[in-house]
Amino acid sequence: MNYIVFDLEWNQAAEGKVKENKEIPFEIIEIGAIKLNSGFSLLGEFSELIKPKVYRNMHHVTKSLIHLKMEELEQGGSFEEVMQRFLDWCGDDYLFCTWGPLDLTELQRNMRYYKFAPLAEGPIKFLDIQKLFSFQFEDKKSRRTLEYAIDFLKIEKDISFHRAFSDAYYTVKVLTRLQAETLKHYSLDVYNLPCDKAHEVFVTFSDYSKYISREFEDKTVALSDKEVICTRCYLCNKALKKKIKWFTPNGKHYYSVSYCNEHGYLKGKIRIRKAENSGIYVIKTLKLIPEEEIEEIRFKQERARVSRQIKRKAKRK
Repeated sequence: MNYIVFDLEWNQAAEGKVKENKEIPFEIIEIGAIKLNSGFSLLGEFSELIKPKVYRNMHHVTKSLIHLKMEELEQGGSFEEVMQRFLDWCGDDYLFCTWGPLDLTELQRNMRYYKFAPLAEGPIKFLDIQKLFSFQFEDKKSRRTLEYAIDFLKIEKDISFHRAFSDAYYTVKVLTRLQAETLKHYSLDVYNLPCDKAHEVFVTFSDYSKYISREFEDKTVALSDKEVICTRCYLCNKALKKKIKWFTPNGKHYYSVSYCNEHGYLKGKIRIRKAENSGIYVIKTLKLIPEEEIEEIRFKQERARVSRQIKRKAKRK
């Protein structure tokens, strides 16, 4: 398997020039990529500009970041031509690597707009190097800029940032400094959700499990689904009894605590996300926690209960 480390530059509706097209809010204008084999040896490079069709004026933020003129983009190929060349260059057996999760999502959104077949029938496995940098070198939660990571690792800055190929080039520099254990924490892009219950995603990592649901009509339907609300120990797969039932402090995130006789307490977290269509989907994680963390969750539950009471009283007045 090869690694395709890629970066995109895109443009959007310039102020007062044209309305945003909801189907393609960000139009890709440049693709830069580097192909590595499983041992991180260089196999090839890709760099092409794309002639815009949707947004023909440069947004001021895009212009200030990438220092490209519209006249230069006019010399590029069409998205259809460049994208097909990129896919052919990628080959058949590869894993995408990006700095952050946005590039892969916007790549697929642009592909859908131009009537390309989906890259996959459901969620796509990829390496989010931004996240993995935090996993190995920081607190697993922070998300740093690419330039910050380069400075942190004391990597020479021998080309400019904020062009597609150069950012792919620097992403490779960070990737090659990650340990094999870190690379096991891959991400899943959910632009294309599981098509039905049989294709829902269940993944177990070293310290937590993740479930990605199919699309539901709304939150009520989702939270009545047995798979969504069940809790199983990801180490022994036993169904667990909840010590703290699912509750929400904000209507978007739900928490629970369950207990496994063999492995201890597990915190459950459900995140409700909007699907590309009109529905929603669920990402559920389960993670072992120390017993002292339970009180923090109970406090969060009590605060949510009091907040609901205050809102009810306010409505009655």
